Amino acid sequence: MFRRKKKKSVKNDISPVLKAWEYDSQQDMMVRKIRGIDGKIKIQMRLDLGILQMEQEGRPDGKRPHGKESLLDYFEGIVEELERKYGTATDFTLDKEDCYALQQEGVQYYYRYLCFFQLGDYKRAERDTARNLRLFDFVKKYALNKQYIEEFEQYRPYVMMMNTRAKVLSALKSKDTPRAMDEIRDGIDKIEDVYKMDDGFYGKQKTEITFLKSWADEIVRNYTPSKKQRLVEELRLAVENEEYEKAAKIRDKLNKMRD
Repeated sequence: MFRRKKKKSVKNDISPVLKAWEYDSQQDMMVRKIRGIDGKIKIQMRLDLGILQMEQEGRPDGKRPHGKESLLDYFEGIVEELERKYGTATDFTLDKEDCYALQQEGVQYYYRYLCFFQLGDYKRAERDTARNLRLFDFVKKYALNKQYIEEFEQYRPYVMMMNTRAKVLSALKSKDTPRAMDEIRDGIDKIEDVYKMDDGFYGKQKTEITFLKSWADEIVRNYTPSKKQRLVEELRLAVENEEYEKAAKIRDKLNKMRD
């Protein structure tokens, strides 16, 4: 007697979940928050071939390498222990495999902070961008090879810009325009310093700075209530950007208002 073969289990098929949240190619990003079966909030990003799910806190994939929140935390712990015991950690280095693993971990935080921007959670976006900048600093200090360092450093201006964006958007959300303008100026100055001090960026277009300067103009136009105050802010930006012809025209307008 022939036995009928058992049907393969379909319990792992996520087709119903995908159908319930159809992918829309017209949207820049499709992101949502859900509550997981463990009761914790999860972040989901809809892709054309599936759904990417991340933890809201800790490492995005929920893993704890060597019992630590992240691999970066683990390596930082080693350095702290060496410094505590011997007063220095100069013998500690990151090899190729270490840097690759740290880079993959950094990509997880990258995807998650993009989701936080989309969700309007600027505090967590600021947290994750600052975390990746901390990663760049650590690799720059301890990587065994300059090439490994460059793999991370090429993204520094971009992540600095995103960190600035998170701070500015958080300030605007709180209707604190002066703080937003201070944050955007501070971000521009710091990114300028990176371009000046790092030879690896020589001759490259400063797209991050161009974006922030343009955004600063937009903030002044849209968030500054009085015309006189707008002109004062525009004058300050023009002088800071060394746009002296523009600054002269703005001064003329201010002088006419005073007259």
